[in-house]
Amino acid sequence: MTTTEQTTFAEQGVRAREASRVLATASRADKDRALHAMADALLAARGEVLTANRADTDAAEAAGTAASLVDRLRLTDDRLDGMASGLRQLAGLPDPVGDVVRGWTNTNGVEVRQVRVPFGVVAIIYEARPNVTADAAGIALKSGNAVLLRGSSSAANSNAAIVAALRTGLAEAGLPEDAVQLVTGGREVTAELMAARGVVDVLIPRGGAGLINAVVEGSKVPVIETGTGNCHLYVDARADEQTALAVLLNAKTQRPSVCNAVETLLVHRDIADSFVPKAIAALVEHGVTVHAEPGFAAVADRDEVVAAVEDDFTGEWLSLDLSARIVDSIDDALAHVREHSTGHSETIITDDQTSARRWQAEVDAAAVLVNASSRFVDGEEFGFGAEIGISTQKLHARGPMGLPEMTSTKYLVTGAGQVRG
Repeated sequence: MTTTEQTTFAEQGVRAREASRVLATASRADKDRALHAMADALLAARGEVLTANRADTDAAEAAGTAASLVDRLRLTDDRLDGMASGLRQLAGLPDPVGDVVRGWTNTNGVEVRQVRVPFGVVAIIYEARPNVTADAAGIALKSGNAVLLRGSSSAANSNAAIVAALRTGLAEAGLPEDAVQLVTGGREVTAELMAARGVVDVLIPRGGAGLINAVVEGSKVPVIETGTGNCHLYVDARADEQTALAVLLNAKTQRPSVCNAVETLLVHRDIADSFVPKAIAALVEHGVTVHAEPGFAAVADRDEVVAAVEDDFTGEWLSLDLSARIVDSIDDALAHVREHSTGHSETIITDDQTSARRWQAEVDAAAVLVNASSRFVDGEEFGFGAEIGISTQKLHARGPMGLPEMTSTKYLVTGAGQVRG
C-alpha cells in the first residue's frame, strides 16, 4: 500500500498512533535512511507529481485565482528538486530525540534528567503550497512524530501525488507508511480533526489569518499557532539612511508574499524630510505602492503615494504594498507597534544604542531586530535547517520552529531504592 487508502479519519488516527510508537524508538540512522528514501521516491515520481500539480494550477487559473497565489501553488522541476534536497538536508541535522535539556543529582542520590521526546501524532492544516507537504512530513519524521496532513483543496492532486511518493520511500526504508498520511474529505473532516483529543497530540495551522483564527478558536486539540506577520520597520532619528534603505527594500521586495516581509514603515519626524523622498523613490522603482497617512504623504510629495486608511495598518499586505506613517518619537513608534503588531518580527534601524536597547526590551514579538532585515526570521537563516512555521504564541515554542520545537520533554528519574521521608 503506497497511497493513503480511502478510510475514515478515526481509522487514520489509529494507524498514525501505531506508527508513532515505532518512530518514537527509531534510531537516527533509520530515520535518516527513510528521509533519503523519501527524497529518492519523490524524484522518481517527478512525472506524476508535476502532472498532478498541473491539474491544480490549471484549475486555479480557470477559477480566476490571483497570479501570486497560483505561483505559490505551482511546482517546477527546480522546486521539486528543492523539496528532495530539503529532505536530504534534514537527514544531516542532529536528531533532537533523547537530547538532555538539563539534569542533576539530588542530595539523596536520585538522578533527574529532562530529555526531549516526540509529541506522538502531529496534525498540520495548511493552505496551497504543496512543498509544505514534503517539508512537514520530513520534519515530523526526523523528530519522531507521525503526521496527519490536511492540505487545501486547491492542491489536492499535488498533495496526493507527493504523499504517495513519500509513503513509497518510507516502505522501502522499512518504516511505517502510516507515519505520513493525507487527510481528505469535506469540512466535516477538518472539524473532526480539530476535535480529536487523544488521537492528535498537537495541531499546527499554517496559512492566512482566516485559517489560523478558525483553528485556534475551534480546536479542542492543543494548537501551536503559526501567526500572521504584520511586521513593522521603524527608522529612528539617528538611523543611517543607506542602511535603512537597504533593509527596507530587502524586507519589502525580496519576497513580499511571505509572513516575514515588512508591511508598515514608521519614520521619525526628525529624519523624515531627508529619508522619506529617497525611500519613496526607491520603493516606487521596485514596484511598491505606498499607502501613506497625511503626514507621510506631505513629506513624500509624490503622485505615486496613495492615501492610507486605518485598516491599511492592521493586517498583512503579502504584496508589493506598504503602509507608511510619520511618528514623533520612539515612544510613538512603540505605541503603534503595540496596537497593530501580530507579534511576528519588528525592526528598528538606528545608530543610537539607547533606542536599540529600548526597542529590544519593550517590543513584544517573536523576533526583534536591530539594523537587519526581517527576512532573516526563518528557520534556515537561523541555522535550524527546515522549519514547520514561525510561532507567534508564547507557550512551548516562539519564533522559527525547527526540530527541537517539534518535541516535548519528559523527566527520567533514577534511584537506588530511595524513598521520600
